[in-house]
Amino acid sequence: MKEADGTRPRPEGSRLARMIERMLTQRACLEWAVREIADLPGPVLELGLGKGRTYDHVRRLAPGRTIYCFDRDVHATADCVPASTHLVLGDFRETLPGALARIGQPAALVHADVGSECRERDAQLAAEIAPLIEPLLGRGGLLLTDRSMSSPAWTQRDLPDGVGDWDYFIYQRI
Repeated sequence: MKEADGTRPRPEGSRLARMIERMLTQRACLEWAVREIADLPGPVLELGLGKGRTYDHVRRLAPGRTIYCFDRDVHATADCVPASTHLVLGDFRETLPGALARIGQPAALVHADVGSECRERDAQLAAEIAPLIEPLLGRGGLLLTDRSMSSPAWTQRDLPDGVGDWDYFIYQRI
């Protein structure tokens, strides 16, 4: 059964069990996406650096790919923080509009891990940043996100095998 926003109810279980499901889903989606974009030009954008876990994973999966990270503040350990030339700090609504000039070309992959425990606030943020992400994503590029988003320039893709019991969304620029 789906919620009004298109998501499934939160999985049952402890916070640890839910975190494991989230991590399994992110790992499966990121590994699939990096394979899918192998022949596409463009950087990867990590929206929501957080603790740096997915940034660290993607840089190991795609060592030749430039990765730009966006977040309000830095909370990652020092070894999971990109160089200042690839780190953009501030509110997404303020930093994404000028991002194309900074990154130089549309992205092959955007990973938007912007969710919190407040689904209403997250839905509002997703609605506000989706049109800001749209021009940043190159044709054929992928958007992976933990919140439902929409754009007439995107089509939704199925999740790959191996995902956990966690809502995730994959969109491809058409």
